Amino acid sequence: MVTGIAMAGAGHADTGALKQCEVSSGRSPQTAAPEEVGLDPVALRAAATFAADPTRFTLQIFRNNCLVATGQNNDSAGGIPWNLWSSTKSVVAMVTGIASDEGRLDVDEPIGRHLPAGVGDAAHRAITLRSLLNETAGMQVAIVSEGITGLAQLDSNVVAQALATPIDQQQGIEWRYSQRGVDLIAYIVQQAVGEDFQAYAQRKLFDPLGIKRSDYFWGRDRSGNTYGYAHLLMPPKNFAKLGLLIADHGAWQGNQIISTRYLEMATTPAPANPCYGFLFVVNGPGCESIFPGLPSDAVMMSGMMRQDNFIVPSLGLLVSWTGITVPGGAVSFPHDVLSAVGASFRVPRLDPAPPHVQGPDTTLTDPMMINPTATLAALGLGPSVYPGCTPLSCLGRPMSAPFANWPPGCFILGCAGPDPATPGIR
Repeated sequence: MVTGIAMAGAGHADTGALKQCEVSSGRSPQTAAPEEVGLDPVALRAAATFAADPTRFTLQIFRNNCLVATGQNNDSAGGIPWNLWSSTKSVVAMVTGIASDEGRLDVDEPIGRHLPAGVGDAAHRAITLRSLLNETAGMQVAIVSEGITGLAQLDSNVVAQALATPIDQQQGIEWRYSQRGVDLIAYIVQQAVGEDFQAYAQRKLFDPLGIKRSDYFWGRDRSGNTYGYAHLLMPPKNFAKLGLLIADHGAWQGNQIISTRYLEMATTPAPANPCYGFLFVVNGPGCESIFPGLPSDAVMMSGMMRQDNFIVPSLGLLVSWTGITVPGGAVSFPHDVLSAVGASFRVPRLDPAPPHVQGPDTTLTDPMMINPTATLAALGLGPSVYPGCTPLSCLGRPMSAPFANWPPGCFILGCAGPDPATPGIR
């Protein structure tokens, strides 16, 4: 467990320009002393020590692409693939942006243009990619019921599940946190580019950043569809690279991996939810408690149990961490850490963060959380199952056994072990 922090670099800050580091596609990022990048070392040490809570397995704080503080266990845990949970959604949004930049798809076109003939009814085929990306597709949601079958790898076909999910609202009107809708995005991108989604993501996003195919594992359902809502098991060292790419406005070593045009769309608050963009949490009006004292361009890749990248491009700031949130943990913890990091800024000085404000308390009794019909549909059963899908086959294809495509040493939370086929940074 993380019990302390290490401050990167040494020496004294130049009174001139702040140090700028180059991103690295290798395993070790460039480092700097806090004062070299305009941060107070004492205040940053206090912030990082506070952030090194026992629930945090890794901690990385960057400014201007320079690693300035880390958690005590980063060396041992930074190369171990860990489930990013819903931060996987933001990765899907990034890959979608690349396909959009290439002209393979248009976020405002109906997804029916990329679905096979006869797959999905007219209402589902009319949903736009934008509505899926900002979670306003109008489909019913059951956040837990949609996701729980993935924990046991029981999903028969997440694409068919999405296309059978009832629509009861006009798209673009109401924000609803859909799991299946994001799985559908991955499939639409795959159809648009004519290549397996994971192979395309590797070529276009991961390879340029130096994220090797052997570093991570990305889960699939029993029909071979990539999960979009979760189950990207990636080492924290690589997770931070994705955050640095966003902090640098989609550029990496002089190459524009994702266009600024797309990222501006992706990080603009959606009309139905000012704190959400294209599968990123964003700092819109009224979202100050999420990004205390930080500029309006702050965004977050947010995963269950706090697998988070907090990114502020205008400050060159990235706070990246992984771990497990335990019951009874302080709900104000992220707010308190970010407030302390903000207080360490000397160039520029930031306004003091406002007090933490408790958000709505969502429980399992919320109608958006539990719907047994959604769970049955995932198993190929019940009234909401896609026509022709059964527990044994779906859309004319037989299904593999649960966990059949998982490599040795990998199971839901992460991957570990000495087997050469086990993903990870070695």
